[in-house]
Amino acid sequence: MQLALDAAAPARARTHPNPWVGAVVVRRGQVVATGATGSHGGHHAEAAALAAAGPGGGDLYVTLEPCMPFPGKWTPPCAQAIVEAGISRVVVALSDPHSAVDGRGIAYLRELGVIVEVGDGAQSSLDLLRPFFKHRSTGLPYVIAKFAASLDGRTATNTGDSKWITGEAARERAHQERARVDAIIVGSGTILADDPELTARPGGRRAGHQPARVVVDSRGRSPAAARVFSTAAPVIVATTSNAPAGWRRDIAAAGSQIIECETAEGGLNLNQLLQVLGQRGVTTAWVEGGGTLLGSLFEAGLVDEVWAFIAPLIIGGDGLPAVGGHGPDLIAAANRLSAIHIETLGADVLIRGFVNATPAWLPERRV
Repeated sequence: MQLALDAAAPARARTHPNPWVGAVVVRRGQVVATGATGSHGGHHAEAAALAAAGPGGGDLYVTLEPCMPFPGKWTPPCAQAIVEAGISRVVVALSDPHSAVDGRGIAYLRELGVIVEVGDGAQSSLDLLRPFFKHRSTGLPYVIAKFAASLDGRTATNTGDSKWITGEAARERAHQERARVDAIIVGSGTILADDPELTARPGGRRAGHQPARVVVDSRGRSPAAARVFSTAAPVIVATTSNAPAGWRRDIAAAGSQIIECETAEGGLNLNQLLQVLGQRGVTTAWVEGGGTLLGSLFEAGLVDEVWAFIAPLIIGGDGLPAVGGHGPDLIAAANRLSAIHIETLGADVLIRGFVNATPAWLPERRV
């Protein structure tokens, strides 16, 4: 099952609107094939693994319940393919909460004599598929707050200098994750301070999948000559009626799409922006700051996960905070992460975890 989970994770960027699933075929105790969900209209994980394994039956491990026929479905149902391949035992991590499946695939296999075990790897599959479940349930993107900070929580000095707080290994890890998400979001302050491209460049090369780049700029401060507008990847600018008309024309002429949102305290209506991005197919949004934008997202309860890259240095003084805003009055009201993962990246440390361990949109673990 861990091999199946490992196969599923890299597929995240290419499967929309389907979930990213992994599958493994085992015969006589030996792994003979693995598969993962392809792009929309392509093979599902089970079909890919079965095709790679060839005839011969065996056991199948899969991270989500095999699908069944339903209206509008493009691909052949995997449950039928499993039976036709002579698979005698299927181990399913998680039943599919999609109403068109919802246990039907498991029931179908059992009715035709296939042994089905459910629950091995369920929590890992839930964690892996959180963005899919949130988008499917709410229509909103899954929001990951990412920042690189010093030990005292600063992202820049009092002059705005921020390059580089973390080392190459941490920056490489961030680029790998950029290549797996649907959108990167930053505020106009980040554009002014760092002039980033916001492209995914793991290993120093542009990834085949480039996320949409979203600039949140309620007042029209981002220059049309900024690098984010000059590279070949989609750019969306979220703004308000407070932005000058001339600036809007310049940004549109640079090739950007403009989304006008309602004004809100300190900027624009971020929930409205996320709704629009969700409607455009953004399942996972990777928010890189700055502190003002991250603070607004936390205060609105819109952050689902945190990736904090922490460097072993102290900035002090009036350095910029990683997360701004008003913040809670009491420690008890602070966002405390769960399911913590800690990675060492050179001299730096990555701490990541979920803001809400059991949000309402997360399906129950059913066996």
